[in-house]
Amino acid sequence: MPNQPAPNLLSWASEIDEGAIMQAARTARLPFVSGHVALMPDAHVGIGATVGSVIPTENAIIPAAVGVDIGCGMVATETTLTAADLPETLAALMPMVERRIPAGVGKGHDDPSVDRALSDLGLPHTDLTPKQSKKVADQFGTLGSGNHFVEVCLDERDHVWTVLHSGSRGIGNQLAQLHIVGAKKLMKKQAVGLEDPDLAYLVQSTPEFTAYIEDMLWAQHYAMASRARMDKVLINALFRVVGKGQRVRTINCHHNFTQQETHYGKSLWITRKGAIKADVGDEGVIPGSMGTRSYIVRGRGNPESYNSCSHGAGRRMSRTKAKRELSVASLTKAMSGRTWNADRAAALVDEHPEAYKSIDQVMADQQDLVEVRHTLRQIFNYKG
Repeated sequence: MPNQPAPNLLSWASEIDEGAIMQAARTARLPFVSGHVALMPDAHVGIGATVGSVIPTENAIIPAAVGVDIGCGMVATETTLTAADLPETLAALMPMVERRIPAGVGKGHDDPSVDRALSDLGLPHTDLTPKQSKKVADQFGTLGSGNHFVEVCLDERDHVWTVLHSGSRGIGNQLAQLHIVGAKKLMKKQAVGLEDPDLAYLVQSTPEFTAYIEDMLWAQHYAMASRARMDKVLINALFRVVGKGQRVRTINCHHNFTQQETHYGKSLWITRKGAIKADVGDEGVIPGSMGTRSYIVRGRGNPESYNSCSHGAGRRMSRTKAKRELSVASLTKAMSGRTWNADRAAALVDEHPEAYKSIDQVMADQQDLVEVRHTLRQIFNYKG
């Protein structure tokens, strides 16, 4: 159940930094925010708006609240495989995934079949340079870096699932930055005073607003299609290693996006920055951190959260602090029994489970937001 740490602010987080509350309160004080800002259990400080927040706005949108990884989200696929079908180790899968799903900052690939996949997406509102157009093709179907990952998991029935986290890559970032900078320039030109410059906004029916919405929707479609492509590649590689298998179902959902919805009798823009839509019956994927559980959930449609829930565990340490205070040895211990990028452990310390909140507590905090359908434990983890 939520508590109210500040006016026009409801929080489901039992563990939250005071800085995140102060940041969310600044957002809630904006004159076009209609109602309260909802903080999910994984909420933590972000750029401008709090990661893990749901922001209802009327006739305006904050580009930085959607964020720079527009359309970032999760895709999970249940298969017909069970633990009994798997080999003793999935080590053979790692080089296949590394080769077929490039990961890392700026990483891309040269795959001519991408052109056919991209033809259905059309073009964003903003004209792309030749370099950007190449980036669109090169990075489609690639993972990225940071907390983006590929996993193979077993659920409570020992059924095999694949789980993947990724977004709109470099082009999504560039389009987002373009509109964030544009919104800041508008605020300065119009002499609009803001508590935080990153809360710069665009007003509905203006050309700038329309351009942002069209670019954002395109980036969302790009991200979802890119995840679907990687999911297909991952499934095919897994089935090749095992020697059999079929898909049962796939869940593909955003957690950095905005869309128009009706809440409390008003048509509002609901921005979910690190949150997923959890209306009645909506299926979603909530990952933990490396070495912890993930969850397949069904939404309860809680109106106080604007039909939303958390998008993951949420950081409790910055990447810099994690690298300073956590160790390769403790990360290796936490990942015991799994196939993972052990040879790159030193580069992954900032993704250590202890750098994140407890996913078990996060799930306990949002029992009124989602129903847990399946609990997944990792047996294979590949990170950018």
